[in-house]
Amino acid sequence: MSRLFLAPMEGLADYVLRDVLTGTGGFDGCVSEFIRVTGTLLPTRIYEREAPEILHASVTASGTPMVIQLLGSDPEWMARNAAHAATLSPYGIDLNFGCPAKVVNRHGGGAMLLADPTQLNEIVSAVRAAVPAGIVVTAKMRLGVSDTSRAIDCAQALAEGGAASLVVHARTRDDGYRPPAHWEWIARIDDAVDVPVIANGDVWSVADWARCRAVSGCADVMIGRGAVSDPFLARRIRGLMDPSPSAGEWCDVLRSMAGYLTKLQARGTLRHEHGRVKQWLSYLRRTWPQAAELHETIRRMQDSREIFAVIGQALACEGSVMASGYETVDGCV
Repeated sequence: MSRLFLAPMEGLADYVLRDVLTGTGGFDGCVSEFIRVTGTLLPTRIYEREAPEILHASVTASGTPMVIQLLGSDPEWMARNAAHAATLSPYGIDLNFGCPAKVVNRHGGGAMLLADPTQLNEIVSAVRAAVPAGIVVTAKMRLGVSDTSRAIDCAQALAEGGAASLVVHARTRDDGYRPPAHWEWIARIDDAVDVPVIANGDVWSVADWARCRAVSGCADVMIGRGAVSDPFLARRIRGLMDPSPSAGEWCDVLRSMAGYLTKLQARGTLRHEHGRVKQWLSYLRRTWPQAAELHETIRRMQDSREIFAVIGQALACEGSVMASGYETVDGCV
Protein backbone atom coordinates (compact mmCIF):
# COMPACT_ATOMS: atom_id res chain seq x y z
CA MET A 1 0.00 0.00 0.00
CA SER A 2 1.15 3.52 -0.74
CA ARG A 3 2.59 5.51 2.10
CA LEU A 4 1.04 8.95 2.41
CA PHE A 5 2.80 12.03 3.74
CA LEU A 6 1.44 15.46 4.57
CA ALA A 7 3.56 18.05 2.76
CA PRO A 8 5.22 21.05 4.37
CA MET A 9 3.29 24.18 3.37
CA GLU A 10 4.86 27.45 4.45
CA GLY A 11 2.29 29.92 5.75
CA LEU A 12 -0.49 27.36 5.57
CA ALA A 13 0.16 24.04 7.33
CA ASP A 14 1.43 25.35 10.64
CA TYR A 15 1.61 23.15 13.74
CA VAL A 16 -2.10 23.54 14.47
CA LEU A 17 -3.33 22.60 10.99
CA ARG A 18 -0.83 19.70 10.88
CA ASP A 19 -2.39 18.51 14.12
CA VAL A 20 -5.93 18.73 12.71
CA LEU A 21 -5.15 17.16 9.31
CA THR A 22 -3.12 14.26 10.68
CA GLY A 23 -5.81 13.80 13.32
CA THR A 24 -8.32 12.84 10.63
CA GLY A 25 -6.17 9.76 9.94
CA GLY A 26 -4.48 8.12 6.99
CA PHE A 27 -1.07 9.82 7.02
CA ASP A 28 2.19 7.97 7.68
CA GLY A 29 4.18 11.11 8.39
CA CYS A 30 4.33 14.89 8.09
CA VAL A 31 6.94 17.60 7.65
CA SER A 32 7.23 20.92 9.45
CA GLU A 33 7.13 24.27 7.74
CA PHE A 34 10.69 25.14 6.79
CA ILE A 35 12.95 26.58 9.48
CA ARG A 36 15.23 29.09 7.81
CA VAL A 37 18.97 28.84 8.42
CA THR A 38 21.25 31.84 7.90
CA GLY A 39 24.65 32.58 9.43
CA THR A 40 23.75 31.71 12.99
CA LEU A 41 22.98 28.74 15.21
CA LEU A 42 19.26 28.73 15.90
CA PRO A 43 18.22 28.27 19.54
CA THR A 44 15.98 25.44 20.63
CA ARG A 45 13.07 27.83 21.19
CA ILE A 46 12.80 28.38 17.42
CA TYR A 47 12.20 24.67 16.88
CA GLU A 48 9.76 24.55 19.78
CA ARG A 49 7.81 27.42 18.22
CA GLU A 50 7.76 26.12 14.64
CA ALA A 51 7.68 22.38 15.34
CA PRO A 52 6.36 21.92 18.89
CA GLU A 53 5.90 18.23 18.15
CA ILE A 54 9.49 17.87 19.41
CA LEU A 55 8.09 18.43 22.90
CA HIS A 56 5.92 15.33 22.45
CA ALA A 57 8.30 12.68 21.05
CA SER A 58 8.14 14.36 17.61
CA VAL A 59 4.67 13.12 16.82
CA THR A 60 1.40 14.99 16.37
CA ALA A 61 -1.44 14.45 18.82
CA SER A 62 -2.64 11.56 16.65
CA GLY A 63 0.79 9.89 16.80
CA THR A 64 1.88 10.83 13.28
CA PRO A 65 5.69 11.16 13.03
CA MET A 66 7.04 14.62 12.24
CA VAL A 67 10.22 15.50 10.33
CA ILE A 68 11.94 18.89 10.77
CA GLN A 69 12.60 20.74 7.52
CA LEU A 70 15.52 23.16 7.19
CA LEU A 71 16.04 25.72 4.43
CA GLY A 72 19.34 27.42 3.69
CA SER A 73 22.19 27.69 1.21
CA ASP A 74 25.38 27.61 3.29
CA PRO A 75 26.66 24.02 3.82
CA GLU A 76 28.51 24.83 7.05
CA TRP A 77 25.62 26.59 8.76
CA MET A 78 23.12 24.05 7.49
CA ALA A 79 25.29 21.32 8.99
CA ARG A 80 25.65 23.09 12.34
CA ASN A 81 21.93 23.70 12.63
CA ALA A 82 21.06 20.18 11.49
CA ALA A 83 23.35 18.78 14.18
CA HIS A 84 21.50 20.81 16.80
CA ALA A 85 18.10 19.89 15.39
CA ALA A 86 19.09 16.23 15.58
CA THR A 87 19.52 16.55 19.36
CA LEU A 88 15.80 17.31 19.59
CA SER A 89 14.96 13.76 18.45
CA PRO A 90 12.96 14.42 15.28
CA TYR A 91 12.01 11.51 13.05
CA GLY A 92 14.36 12.99 10.48
CA ILE A 93 15.87 16.12 8.95
CA ASP A 94 14.48 17.22 5.59
CA LEU A 95 16.22 19.78 3.38
CA ASN A 96 14.15 22.22 1.32
CA PHE A 97 15.23 22.69 -2.28
CA GLY A 98 11.77 23.36 -3.61
CA CYS A 99 10.36 26.55 -2.11
CA PRO A 100 9.38 28.96 -4.95
CA ALA A 101 8.75 31.98 -2.72
CA LYS A 102 10.43 35.15 -3.97
CA VAL A 103 11.52 36.24 -0.49
CA VAL A 104 13.42 32.95 -0.16
CA ASN A 105 14.72 32.79 -3.72
CA ARG A 106 16.13 36.34 -3.56
CA HIS A 107 18.65 35.06 -1.04
CA GLY A 108 19.59 32.01 -3.10
CA GLY A 109 17.57 29.52 -1.05
CA GLY A 110 14.85 26.99 -1.80
CA ALA A 111 14.31 26.17 -5.46
CA MET A 112 17.02 28.59 -6.63
CA LEU A 113 19.62 26.05 -5.48
CA LEU A 114 18.46 23.76 -8.29
CA ALA A 115 20.60 25.87 -10.62
CA ASP A 116 23.72 24.38 -9.01
CA PRO A 117 23.79 20.59 -8.47
CA THR A 118 27.28 20.85 -6.97
CA GLN A 119 26.03 23.12 -4.19
CA LEU A 120 23.13 20.76 -3.54
CA ASN A 121 25.59 17.93 -3.09
CA GLU A 122 27.76 20.00 -0.75
CA ILE A 123 24.82 20.94 1.46
CA VAL A 124 23.47 17.40 1.77
CA SER A 125 26.95 15.94 2.29
CA ALA A 126 27.71 18.44 5.06
CA VAL A 127 24.39 17.80 6.80
CA ARG A 128 24.70 14.03 6.50
CA ALA A 129 28.20 14.15 8.02
CA ALA A 130 27.00 16.34 10.91
CA VAL A 131 23.92 14.31 11.83
CA PRO A 132 24.09 11.00 13.73
CA ALA A 133 23.61 7.92 11.57
CA GLY A 134 20.34 7.13 13.33
CA ILE A 135 18.73 10.34 12.09
CA VAL A 136 17.49 10.10 8.51
CA VAL A 137 18.36 12.96 6.16
CA THR A 138 15.99 13.50 3.21
CA ALA A 139 15.44 16.20 0.59
CA LYS A 140 12.55 17.83 -1.25
CA MET A 141 13.13 19.27 -4.72
CA ARG A 142 11.36 20.63 -7.77
CA LEU A 143 12.22 19.93 -11.38
CA GLY A 144 14.39 23.01 -11.77
CA VAL A 145 14.31 26.79 -11.72
CA SER A 146 12.91 27.71 -15.11
CA ASP A 147 13.25 24.40 -16.98
CA THR A 148 13.93 20.70 -16.37
CA SER A 149 17.38 20.53 -17.98
CA ARG A 150 19.15 19.85 -14.66
CA ALA A 151 16.47 17.81 -12.92
CA ILE A 152 18.33 14.50 -13.19
CA ASP A 153 21.65 16.07 -12.20
CA CYS A 154 20.06 17.66 -9.13
CA ALA A 155 18.40 14.44 -8.02
CA GLN A 156 21.63 12.48 -8.44
CA ALA A 157 23.59 15.14 -6.56
CA LEU A 158 21.17 14.90 -3.62
CA ALA A 159 21.21 11.11 -3.56
CA GLU A 160 24.99 10.92 -3.85
CA GLY A 161 25.31 13.49 -1.06
CA GLY A 162 23.51 11.15 1.32
CA ALA A 163 19.79 11.90 1.06
CA ALA A 164 17.99 8.70 2.05
CA SER A 165 14.97 9.57 -0.07
CA LEU A 166 13.72 12.36 -2.32
CA VAL A 167 10.35 14.05 -2.54
CA VAL A 168 9.91 15.44 -6.04
CA HIS A 169 7.37 18.20 -6.61
CA ALA A 170 6.73 17.79 -10.32
CA ARG A 171 6.95 21.46 -11.31
CA THR A 172 9.74 23.98 -11.78
CA ARG A 173 10.18 27.04 -9.59
CA ASP A 174 8.73 29.24 -12.33
CA ASP A 175 5.68 26.96 -12.60
CA GLY A 176 4.74 27.84 -9.03
CA TYR A 177 1.58 25.88 -8.31
CA ARG A 178 0.04 26.15 -11.76
CA PRO A 179 -1.27 22.90 -13.20
CA PRO A 180 -0.34 20.51 -14.51
CA ALA A 181 2.26 18.68 -12.44
CA HIS A 182 4.63 16.76 -14.70
CA TRP A 183 4.53 13.36 -13.05
CA GLU A 184 6.36 11.76 -15.98
CA TRP A 185 9.48 13.61 -14.83
CA ILE A 186 9.24 11.95 -11.43
CA ALA A 187 9.47 8.58 -13.23
CA ARG A 188 12.64 9.71 -14.98
CA ILE A 189 14.18 10.82 -11.71
CA ASP A 190 13.15 7.58 -10.02
CA ASP A 191 14.96 5.64 -12.75
CA ALA A 192 18.09 7.78 -12.31
CA VAL A 193 18.66 7.44 -8.56
CA ASP A 194 19.11 4.54 -6.17
CA VAL A 195 17.05 5.98 -3.30
CA PRO A 196 13.26 5.94 -2.84
CA VAL A 197 11.38 8.74 -4.58
CA ILE A 198 8.10 10.14 -3.29
CA ALA A 199 5.77 11.83 -5.80
CA ASN A 200 4.27 15.24 -5.05
CA GLY A 201 2.09 17.76 -6.88
CA ASP A 202 -1.52 18.14 -8.06
CA VAL A 203 -3.04 15.35 -5.97
CA TRP A 204 -6.52 16.65 -5.18
CA SER A 205 -8.55 13.44 -5.28
CA VAL A 206 -8.35 9.65 -5.08
CA ALA A 207 -8.31 9.56 -8.89
CA ASP A 208 -5.38 12.00 -8.96
CA TRP A 209 -3.50 9.84 -6.45
CA ALA A 210 -4.02 6.76 -8.61
CA ARG A 211 -2.91 8.55 -11.78
CA CYS A 212 0.09 10.07 -10.03
CA ARG A 213 1.27 6.64 -8.93
CA ALA A 214 0.68 5.16 -12.37
CA VAL A 215 2.53 7.90 -14.27
CA SER A 216 5.36 8.44 -11.78
CA GLY A 217 5.86 4.76 -11.00
CA CYS A 218 6.21 5.73 -7.32
CA ALA A 219 4.35 3.86 -4.61
CA ASP A 220 4.54 6.69 -2.09
CA VAL A 221 2.86 10.08 -2.44
CA MET A 222 3.08 13.39 -0.56
CA ILE A 223 -0.11 15.46 -0.49
CA GLY A 224 -0.21 19.18 0.19
CA ARG A 225 -3.01 21.54 -0.75
CA GLY A 226 -5.21 18.64 -1.75
CA ALA A 227 -5.36 17.64 1.91
CA VAL A 228 -6.18 21.21 2.94
CA SER A 229 -9.02 21.31 0.42
CA ASP A 230 -10.28 17.89 1.51
CA PRO A 231 -9.08 17.01 5.03
CA PHE A 232 -10.38 13.46 4.56
CA LEU A 233 -8.42 12.76 1.37
CA ALA A 234 -5.93 10.43 3.03
CA ARG A 235 -8.79 8.43 4.54
CA ARG A 236 -10.47 8.22 1.13
CA ILE A 237 -7.26 6.89 -0.40
CA ARG A 238 -7.09 4.29 2.38
CA GLY A 239 -10.64 3.19 1.57
CA LEU A 240 -11.90 4.36 4.97
CA MET A 241 -14.37 6.86 3.48
CA ASP A 242 -16.26 7.27 0.23
CA PRO A 243 -13.82 8.09 -2.58
CA SER A 244 -15.65 11.31 -3.47
CA PRO A 245 -16.68 14.11 -1.09
CA SER A 246 -20.39 14.53 -0.39
CA ALA A 247 -22.64 17.22 1.06
CA GLY A 248 -23.36 14.94 3.99
CA GLU A 249 -19.76 15.31 5.17
CA TRP A 250 -20.09 19.04 5.73
CA CYS A 251 -20.89 18.53 9.42
CA ASP A 252 -17.60 16.69 9.83
CA VAL A 253 -15.82 19.57 8.09
CA LEU A 254 -17.45 22.06 10.45
CA ARG A 255 -16.36 19.99 13.46
CA SER A 256 -12.82 19.97 12.12
CA MET A 257 -12.96 23.74 11.71
CA ALA A 258 -14.29 24.21 15.22
CA GLY A 259 -11.48 22.02 16.53
CA TYR A 260 -8.96 24.00 14.50
CA LEU A 261 -10.17 27.32 15.89
CA THR A 262 -10.17 25.94 19.43
CA LYS A 263 -6.56 24.79 19.03
CA LEU A 264 -5.55 28.16 17.56
CA GLN A 265 -7.07 29.94 20.53
CA ALA A 266 -5.40 27.54 22.97
CA ARG A 267 -2.00 28.11 21.39
CA GLY A 268 -2.26 31.74 22.49
CA THR A 269 0.72 33.09 20.57
CA LEU A 270 -1.19 33.40 17.29
CA ARG A 271 -3.11 36.67 17.08
CA HIS A 272 -4.74 36.22 13.71
CA GLU A 273 -6.92 33.17 14.21
CA HIS A 274 -9.64 34.72 12.06
CA GLY A 275 -7.29 34.98 9.09
CA ARG A 276 -6.23 31.36 9.43
CA VAL A 277 -9.84 30.15 9.44
CA LYS A 278 -10.65 32.23 6.36
CA GLN A 279 -7.55 30.92 4.61
CA TRP A 280 -8.59 27.32 5.24
CA LEU A 281 -12.13 28.06 4.06
CA SER A 282 -10.72 29.45 0.80
CA TYR A 283 -9.32 25.97 0.12
CA LEU A 284 -12.34 24.05 1.42
CA ARG A 285 -14.66 25.81 -1.02
CA ARG A 286 -12.91 23.94 -3.83
CA THR A 287 -14.55 20.81 -2.42
CA TRP A 288 -17.72 21.95 -0.62
CA PRO A 289 -19.96 24.81 -1.86
CA GLN A 290 -21.04 25.39 1.74
CA ALA A 291 -17.53 26.64 2.49
CA ALA A 292 -18.01 29.56 0.12
CA GLU A 293 -21.20 30.55 1.93
CA LEU A 294 -19.53 30.33 5.32
CA HIS A 295 -16.52 32.28 4.07
CA GLU A 296 -18.81 35.07 2.87
CA THR A 297 -20.60 35.13 6.24
CA ILE A 298 -17.42 35.57 8.28
CA ARG A 299 -15.43 37.55 5.70
CA ARG A 300 -15.46 40.81 7.67
CA MET A 301 -15.26 39.25 11.13
CA GLN A 302 -12.05 39.67 13.09
CA ASP A 303 -13.11 38.29 16.45
CA SER A 304 -12.43 34.55 16.53
CA ARG A 305 -15.08 34.07 19.22
CA GLU A 306 -17.69 35.52 16.86
CA ILE A 307 -16.50 33.17 14.11
CA PHE A 308 -16.67 30.22 16.50
CA ALA A 309 -20.29 31.12 17.27
CA VAL A 310 -21.13 31.20 13.54
CA ILE A 311 -19.55 27.77 13.06
CA GLY A 312 -21.54 26.50 16.04
CA GLN A 313 -24.75 27.86 14.55
CA ALA A 314 -23.93 26.23 11.22
CA LEU A 315 -23.39 22.91 12.97
CA ALA A 316 -26.71 23.22 14.81
CA CYS A 317 -28.50 24.04 11.56
CA GLU A 318 -26.88 21.18 9.70
CA GLY A 319 -28.06 18.88 12.47
CA SER A 320 -31.59 20.20 12.02
CA VAL A 321 -31.43 19.61 8.28
CA MET A 322 -30.24 16.06 8.78
CA ALA A 323 -32.93 15.35 11.34
CA SER A 324 -35.76 16.89 9.35
CA GLY A 325 -34.71 15.85 5.90
CA TYR A 326 -35.44 19.36 4.60
CA GLU A 327 -33.10 21.00 2.12
CA THR A 328 -32.83 24.31 4.05
CA VAL A 329 -33.58 25.72 7.46
CA ASP A 330 -34.19 29.44 7.99
CA GLY A 331 -31.21 31.23 9.48
CA CYS A 332 -28.69 28.53 8.65
CA VAL A 333 -25.37 29.40 7.02
